[in-house]
Amino acid sequence: MEFGYMNKWLKINLTLGEFKDFSISEDILRKFIGGKGIAIHLLWKYITKLEEKGINVMEFDALSPENMLIFATGPVTGTRSPNSGRHHVMAMKSPLTGSIGSGNSGGRWGAKLKFAGYDGIVVIGKAENPVYISIIDGIVEIHDATKLWGMNSIETSTELRKKHDKKRAGVSCIGPAGENLIPMAVIMNEEHRAAGRTGLGAVMGSKNLKAIIVEGERKPIIAQQDKFDIKVKEHVEKLKENGVTGTGLPTYGTAVLVNIINQNGMLPTNNWQTVVNPEAEKISGETLTEEYLINKHPCWGCVVACGRKSKVDKGNYKTTYTEGPEYESIWALGGSTSMNNMGAVIRANHYCDILGMDPISIGSTIAAAMELNEKGMIPEEDLQGIDLRFGNADAVVELTWMAAFRQGFGFWIGEGSRKMCQHYGAPDLSMEVKGLEMPAYDPRGAKGIGLNYATGNRGGCHVTGYTIAAEILGDVDRFTTDGKAELTKIFQDFTSLVNSSVNCLFLTFALGLDEYAEMIGPITGWEVDSDELLTTGERITNLERMIINKMGITGKDDTLPKRLLEEQMPEGPSAGQTVDLATMKEEYYKLRGWVDGIPSEEKVIELGLK
Repeated sequence: MEFGYMNKWLKINLTLGEFKDFSISEDILRKFIGGKGIAIHLLWKYITKLEEKGINVMEFDALSPENMLIFATGPVTGTRSPNSGRHHVMAMKSPLTGSIGSGNSGGRWGAKLKFAGYDGIVVIGKAENPVYISIIDGIVEIHDATKLWGMNSIETSTELRKKHDKKRAGVSCIGPAGENLIPMAVIMNEEHRAAGRTGLGAVMGSKNLKAIIVEGERKPIIAQQDKFDIKVKEHVEKLKENGVTGTGLPTYGTAVLVNIINQNGMLPTNNWQTVVNPEAEKISGETLTEEYLINKHPCWGCVVACGRKSKVDKGNYKTTYTEGPEYESIWALGGSTSMNNMGAVIRANHYCDILGMDPISIGSTIAAAMELNEKGMIPEEDLQGIDLRFGNADAVVELTWMAAFRQGFGFWIGEGSRKMCQHYGAPDLSMEVKGLEMPAYDPRGAKGIGLNYATGNRGGCHVTGYTIAAEILGDVDRFTTDGKAELTKIFQDFTSLVNSSVNCLFLTFALGLDEYAEMIGPITGWEVDSDELLTTGERITNLERMIINKMGITGKDDTLPKRLLEEQMPEGPSAGQTVDLATMKEEYYKLRGWVDGIPSEEKVIELGLK
């Protein structure tokens, strides 16, 4: 493929210490675009080969050398199209959920990988000793990383840029959490950006792979440059004119949502026991901006600049420099645990960044532990002196650090809420779907996001189908179940397309499928329209579903925690609400062409997946 792609992928077998280039045909690129789509295509082929060898993927160990780890860009990545520095990371199996592993990250690493000459990297096997990979101007090398093992993400990135004399190189790496195979470990890049969910850092750590540094001067060729330049200008103007991408996110970052979601009675508090935080202002985007912000920090090519540089000037949580925290981190570490101390939230989030952990899963697991303790279900000797009560900032910060090293009660925090709550005999207190802790929107106050949580392929995730854009930030009735099946399906398929393109999901506040056709068409030279692209997204969503079906996940797993289905909202603007999931799910399956959560034979044929 001549346009939009580097037309070269890298496959690395760490067990053998070998690597080779390969390419992907244009017809496959047209069907799956890039990024998440191509990664899922490659995973499907790999799973098929394993099955031919008699390997049962349901029993497959996520930390075995045979687990496949994929870093992928798309045709939009590294172009002048706005916010195109992102990349997608996938693993055949997640150590946290036992299902597919998936994460998306900003920064500049994705663009730098293309500039180094590659569209993506496939990693299998396990190195005998710690290694890192360099891809610089098309030259690939595997290096000893023994001296890097034990370093945090900042130390690792600094050392590699210095060693290779590349000050602006992209560095993707794991911290101590990934080395220690913590199931919620993440892969960090540019120190504070992360492929942040489903434990991808543990998969990388299980391979003894510490980091990948990328840099180069190659650029993707645009098929219709003049037409592309015109559309880029139009799209940038639309982003600037939109209230979310032009005002809200640039001014307050993603934390602008703290007050908005709280005012709608949807901010989960005390491990989702209530949904109104009377002190939410203390951890709001407004407070972050007024008291802790250094300045904004956009990703590569970004015109929105939601990223924050921040600091805590004084006190027990003094932090001279860090980035973030994002809305989800503030909620998980703060609101969910009823800890309304922004300084402590910033400190705990900083630990997540440098140690390499998912703040949503960490904070949610700590909150679940606090409720377990509140109900007297954790023996005092297990806590070893930790005052595990809601609102205790010291406990949140301390346990975040301890989790990365499996120290004391931090062992159970690092294992995730599902395993922890099962261990202590209260599985219903784990607020997760398919093993992945849910994010900061209680679906009793917006029914579409509840259907998305339940049916999302990777688990309890908001960014697989962000219906909040319509239900809270738009004009769709948030309490009704009518039309939510169709809304959720469209959001999920569109998101699959965006994550395959690959650029930032925030663009979709201002840009729709027509604009994506206006990006992808001139870049690749293809004649594409919105209908074709939405079908492409549907194809990707369905193939991902077919993979998790092979891992034993069916309609029985498309559900929500009992609390959301049976316990009414106790107070606030959403008081009295529960989630009528069964009604929405039945309609959703009909629209999808699924039977009990499994794509029908007719749907598989229709999408060209047979």
